[in-house]
Amino acid sequence: MEHRIKELDYLKSIFILLMIVFHLVYIGDKYPYIKQIVYTFHMSAFLIISGYLDNVQKDIKSFVRKLFWIFVPYMCMEAGYVIMSHILPVRESIPEVTPIILLHKIFIKPLGPYWYLHTLIICSLLHYLAFRYTHMKTISQLILLGLGLFATAYWGGLIVFANAIYFLAGIIIKQSKLPFTQIFQPSFLALIPIMLLCYFPDNLDRGTLAGIVITYLVIIISLYAHNYLPKDIKKYSYFIGRNTLVIFLFSPIFTILCKLFLPFLFFDSTGMLFMVISVIVTINGCIAIAWSMDKLHFSRFFFGQDNILN
Repeated sequence: MEHRIKELDYLKSIFILLMIVFHLVYIGDKYPYIKQIVYTFHMSAFLIISGYLDNVQKDIKSFVRKLFWIFVPYMCMEAGYVIMSHILPVRESIPEVTPIILLHKIFIKPLGPYWYLHTLIICSLLHYLAFRYTHMKTISQLILLGLGLFATAYWGGLIVFANAIYFLAGIIIKQSKLPFTQIFQPSFLALIPIMLLCYFPDNLDRGTLAGIVITYLVIIISLYAHNYLPKDIKKYSYFIGRNTLVIFLFSPIFTILCKLFLPFLFFDSTGMLFMVISVIVTINGCIAIAWSMDKLHFSRFFFGQDNILN
């Protein structure tokens, strides 16, 4: 089993939980400003961690295999999401589903939350090409990668450059050879500038300098909180962090189904009970799907490995 950094698994658990919470339409509509704040940093932080963990020290066969087994579940779930967006009365409704539309959504403009995996695949591929097939100093490789990401975003239209910048930031942190927790030193004092920045709506954009600072500060304050969590909560957060891929893939199934709980929870005007129940159902549902796939030996066809649950 590969060496894992527990702090990163912990951070991933926080951001995947926030993703679930604000993919619940009812919660997002009830607390739009909080949703705007969370959307400023949660996927940005995920991309930083992804860039930091991206390993290009592999032969071409191993690297292609890694990307292929990210693409397969991405393709299946994106196609399913597009089809369901045509059938169900959702906000991102698709008038019709044709092979051309499916291919466009899978390869060019993903629909729904799966844009992250699409961006991850493209950024990881460019990272590999820049660092494995050029013979330059690291700073030159980073500049080349930055230019490649810029071209892919603005001329290819395949990714959002603001998202790619966070992935690139993770790579830069890795190349600095400094521990992640040294770059993001835990501090309670980070809470003060976070509150000040989040008070102004214009700052709530991951593509701005303020958005970058908010992301940085949120990671710092989250790591500070990690030091004071009870052991059992830490252990559970590490488990969630190790399994963010399956939670990310399957959570839309449950965030849609959880709407069925709303009529029974009308007495809770805050929506907090609905949120808690929905998050518990979603996490356990995703884990149950992964467990079943492992037991039925289906994971090898969907993820390229016998067991996906960690």
